[in-house]
Amino acid sequence: MQVTRLRVHPVKSFAGSDVRSARVEPWGLAGDRRWAVVDHDGATVTARERNGMLGLTAETLADGGVLLGGGGASDHALLPDAPLRVDPPVDAAPIPVGISRQGQALPAGDEADAWLSARIGQPVRLVWQPDPRRRPVNPAHGGLPGEHVSLADVGPLLLTSEASLAQLDRWTDDGTPPLDMLRFRPNVVIDGHEPFAEETWSHVELGPVRFRVVGVCDRCVMTTIDPVTLVRGKEPIRTLAKHRRRNGKTYFGVWLAPETTGEIAVGDTVVPSPA
Repeated sequence: MQVTRLRVHPVKSFAGSDVRSARVEPWGLAGDRRWAVVDHDGATVTARERNGMLGLTAETLADGGVLLGGGGASDHALLPDAPLRVDPPVDAAPIPVGISRQGQALPAGDEADAWLSARIGQPVRLVWQPDPRRRPVNPAHGGLPGEHVSLADVGPLLLTSEASLAQLDRWTDDGTPPLDMLRFRPNVVIDGHEPFAEETWSHVELGPVRFRVVGVCDRCVMTTIDPVTLVRGKEPIRTLAKHRRRNGKTYFGVWLAPETTGEIAVGDTVVPSPA
C-alpha cells in the first residue's frame, strides 16, 4: 500500500488543496486547520450551514499567513475575486470562541472579517489558533494524554482508503456517479485492496512517521455537499446508513494521532499494525 494523496485545509470548512508532501507536526499536518470562522458570539460557522464556504480557498503562506480566495460555484460568484492576504494576528487580543476545548482564539481583523462576511452571507470573524498544544484530543473520542489537535473536529489527521470508497460506490450502484473522495475531507488517502481494513489497525506508518489510530470517523451532513457544484444531496449518508451504521451514526475513515514527526509524501509506503 502507498499514500496516493495528501491534502491540507488551512481554514476549517474551506476547500482544501493537494500537496505532494507535508510536514507532520504533533497536532497534524503543517498549516492544516489553524484558522476558523466564527460568528460575533464566537460560535463556529461551518459549511454544514453555509454550503458556499466549500467554494472558498485558502493557501498557506511561508510565514504562516493565508491567501484567501473564491472559487467554484457558490453564492459569492458575483463578488470581486481579488484574493486577500491575512497575516497571523500574533499581537491581537484573544476573543472567546465556541470551538470545543479551544476557549479562545486570535481575531484576524476587520479587513478579513468584511471579506468573509460578504461571501458567507452573514457577519463573521476569521480567527487563528496560535498554539495547538493548548487543545487536547478529546478523551471521549479516543484521545490520550499528551495528544493535541489543531481546529479539526476530532483528531490531528483523517485517513481514508480508495478501497473503502470503491466499496461504497459498489453499494451505491443505482446510477449515481462515483463519489469524490473530497466529500470526506481527508488529509491522507491510501490505496489498498481490503475495504475498511484501516479500521482494524492500532497503528500505521506512513513513510518515516508513525501514527496511532485514534478511532473511526463518524460522518455528518457535510459529506452530502458536492465539492464542485456545492449542491446538497442524499449521498453518501443514505448508503452509509444502510451498510455502516452503528449506535445511530455512520462511519468512513479513521483519525490518526502522530507518535513521531517528520515529512510524508505521496508515494510513501503504508505499513499498518493490526489491533
